[in-house]
Amino acid sequence: MQNATEHIENFKLFLEQYYEKKLYENASNGAFNVYIDFFEIAEFSSELADLLLESPEDGIRAIEMAIDQFDIKRSFKARIFNLPNSQFVKIRNIRSSNLGRFFYTEGIVRQSSDVRPKVVSAKFECPSCGNTMSILQLDTKFKEPIRCSCGRRGHFKLLSKDLVDAQRLVVEESPDDLDGGEQPKRIPIFLQEDLVEPKMEKRTTPGSKIKIVGIIKEVPITLKTGAQSTTYDLAMEANSIIPIVETFEEIKIDPEEEEKIKELTKDPRLFERLINSIAPSVHGYEKIKEALILQMASGIRKVKADGTIIRGDIHVLLVGDPGAAKSTLLQFISKSAPKSRFVSGKGASSAGLTASVVKDEFIKGWALEGGALVLANGGIVCIDELDKMTPEDRSAMHEALEQQQVSISKANIQATLSAKTTVLAAANPKMGRFDPYTSIASQIDLPSPLINRFDLIFPMRDIPNKERDERIASHVLKSQKDSNLAKPELSSGFLKKYMAYIKQNVKPELTDAAINEIKKFYVDLRNKGSKGEEDIKPIPISARQLEALVRLAEASAKLRLSKKVMKQDAQRAIDLLTYCLMQIGIDPETGKIDIDRISTGISASQRGRIITIREMIKDLEGKFGKSIPIEAVFEEAGKKNISEDQVDEAIERLKREAELFEPKKGFISKL
Repeated sequence: MQNATEHIENFKLFLEQYYEKKLYENASNGAFNVYIDFFEIAEFSSELADLLLESPEDGIRAIEMAIDQFDIKRSFKARIFNLPNSQFVKIRNIRSSNLGRFFYTEGIVRQSSDVRPKVVSAKFECPSCGNTMSILQLDTKFKEPIRCSCGRRGHFKLLSKDLVDAQRLVVEESPDDLDGGEQPKRIPIFLQEDLVEPKMEKRTTPGSKIKIVGIIKEVPITLKTGAQSTTYDLAMEANSIIPIVETFEEIKIDPEEEEKIKELTKDPRLFERLINSIAPSVHGYEKIKEALILQMASGIRKVKADGTIIRGDIHVLLVGDPGAAKSTLLQFISKSAPKSRFVSGKGASSAGLTASVVKDEFIKGWALEGGALVLANGGIVCIDELDKMTPEDRSAMHEALEQQQVSISKANIQATLSAKTTVLAAANPKMGRFDPYTSIASQIDLPSPLINRFDLIFPMRDIPNKERDERIASHVLKSQKDSNLAKPELSSGFLKKYMAYIKQNVKPELTDAAINEIKKFYVDLRNKGSKGEEDIKPIPISARQLEALVRLAEASAKLRLSKKVMKQDAQRAIDLLTYCLMQIGIDPETGKIDIDRISTGISASQRGRIITIREMIKDLEGKFGKSIPIEAVFEEAGKKNISEDQVDEAIERLKREAELFEPKKGFISKL
C-alpha cells in the first residue's frame, strides 16, 4: 500500500513538471485523455518506467489516480506512446512470457467490429439488508455477487451498471515484414473508451496500418462440452494506437515544409523537376511521368445538384512490351503515395480487389473484408499484369473505376463500400509484344468498357533505335555502377508531403479561358474535315474524354498551387490527351483520330464499309435471290473502290455477328 501511494505521488510530481498545462488544455477542449511520452517518464524516474513495463495495469492506474488529484472535473485516461525498441514484438513472436506486460506491435487492420457498450462494473443491492455491493466486470461473462455480508445467497437486485464503448479489431502482420513463404499471423485487439471515438475510429478502418501499444493477455477458450480448454487464445488490450500510413488529410506539414513547397511552385522548371523526380532509374518516358504526376495530384470530385458524382481521380493504363519498365513505374508510385496498394495479375481475384464476405467466429455471423480498391480509398491502387487477370475478376473493377464504390450482395449482406481510389494499371499486348504492322488499339487485349474508363492510355514500345538504345544502356549501366546517380530531384518523402499539401489546400476553379480552350479543342477535333462526307464520320473523342481533360487541367493547376485553372493548364491536358490519341487512336486508313479504335476496336471507316457492303448484299438479293455469289459482291465493291481483302474482312465480321452465312462455297446468304 505504501508503495502504491509513493508511486502515485511520484507520478503527480512528474505530471506537474511535464504535463500540467497539457491536462488543462485537453480538459478545456473536451478531450479526456492525455498522451504521455514513455521516454519522458524514463528520464524522470527509471523506477516508474520499470513499473509501467512490468506491471502496466498498476502503473497506468497510478497515473490516472495522480491525474485525479488535479483540479479537473472528469477522470482522465493515460495513453502511453514512444516505447523503447526493446518492447517491440512481432505478432508471430508473442509467447507466454510476454503475457501481462507492456509491449507494442504493428500491422494492418483486417477486420473491425461494430462499437458496442461493455459493462465494466455493476452495483447490486441485497433484498434482505439493503447493503449495496460493487462488482468489477473483468471477464467476458457477467458476474453477480455470490453472497452478502448478512449471509444471504442467491439473487441480488441490479441497481446500476457502468458501460463503456468497446470494439474489437483483428490486426495482421504487414506483408513488408515477412520473409518469403511466411503466412501473416493475426491477433485480436480490444479497444475501449476514447480509443473508439469517431475521430479515432477513422484511423482503424480496415486497411489502415497502425502501431498498437498495449498489454498482452490470454483469453480462455471454452470447449463444445462447456469445459474450459487448457490452451488459451492471445489478445491485446490496447492502451494507445498510432496510425503509421496516413491518408492525405492526416499528414502534418510544418511551416518550414510549407515554405519549401511554396518556393518550389515559383520555380519556372516546376514540371521538369517533378518529372525528374518520378522513377529516376527509368530513362525517358517524360510524357508518361508527367501523366503520373498529374494522377497523383488528381482532379476535384464534384457532387451535382441532382446527386450525381463526377470523379476527380485520373485513371492511367500503361500497355507495353516486356522490359519497358512498367512495373518499375508502378512500384515507384505505390511507394510515393501516402496510401497505396500494389496487386499483380494472377495474384488478384475479384474478391481481393473489391470485397469479400468472411465467416466471423466472434460475432457468430458474416463479416465484410475490404479488398485492395476499398482499402486504398483516398489513395492509389497499382495493378500490374492487368491482362493476366480472368475476365470475371476484371469485370469487378468496372463499378469501382467510374462510380467509385463497390456494391456487395452476398450471404445476406447488402453493402456499398466507398472506393474513391485512383487506378494505375499495366498490361502486355495480346501477343505478349506489340506487332509493328498492326494498329496498337487492336492489340490491347482488354474489354472496351474497361478501356473506356481509363483517362489516359500509353503504349510503351520497345523498338530498336541506335541512339536511344545507347542512351538507355549508358543510363542503366552507370546507375548500376553508382547507385547515387539515379537520385531524384525531389525526395520521395517531400513528394508525399507536397501531394498531401495540395490535396488539403488547393481546390482550383475553371476559368473562362480554360473552358474555351478545351471547348475549341473538343469541337474542332470532332468536326475536323467532316463536311460533305457521305461516309460515317469518325468520332475522334467523346464526352468522357472531355471530363478527363477537365480533371487533368485541374491537377495541373493544383500542382502550381493556383486557385484558378488557367489556359496553360488546359493546354497541358490537351497535349497529353493528344499524345495518347496520336499513339493509339489513329485510323491508319484515313489518318484521322478515331476514339472507336480504342473503345470498340472497329474504326469508323471500317464500320462505314461494313454498312456499305451490307446494303450492297441487300440490293444483290433482288438480282440473284437468296444465294449471292461472292464474285458479284467483289465486282460491286470494286466500283466503290473497296478492295477484295476489305470485302473479305467485312463478310467475316458479319458472319461472326450472325448476319450472314455461307450455304455453299463461294456463295453467301442473309440470315
